[in-house]
Parts: sequence; structure tokens; C-alpha cells
Amino acid sequence: MKLDWNQYVEKTLNITMFENYGVVYGKDKGEHPTFYEIVFKTGKLVAAFDDGLLLEASRENNTYKIFVPYNSIKCVEIF
Repeated sequence: MKLDWNQYVEKTLNITMFENYGVVYGKDKGEHPTFYEIVFKTGKLVAAFDDGLLLEASRENNTYKIFVPYNSIKCVEIF
């Protein structure tokens, strides 16, 4: 089944992702990088493409665009 994501543009999505990892490096050279699992992506759906969804989210007074490929999505909650 193929879902028409365009009907949910401007809605808030909470996406549970399959295994996906990120890394945070410390400010000092001596600090070891911290690896963490990215489990959720939350934001307003801005656009839907053939290969994924584009979300918009705000954090620390900055606005970010987040592209989530369909093959990374495990589950989606729509608000």
C-alpha cells in the first residue's frame, strides 16, 4: 500500500526509526566521541518525496529541516 503523505503536510509527525546512529564529539581533543541511537524524529511535515519525508523542527531558537528516507521509518504517529 502506498500512502499519499501530501494529505498530512503541515501536520506534526512523530517518527519511530529503525536503527540509526549519530555521534557527538566533545569540545576538547581528549574527549571521546559519544555514539547514540537515534530513535525518534519529530517535526512538522513540510513535503513528501518519492524517497522520503521532509520535516521542519525547532531547537534552541533555530529551525532545522530533516529529511527522513522511507526505508528508515518504522512507525509514524500523526498529530
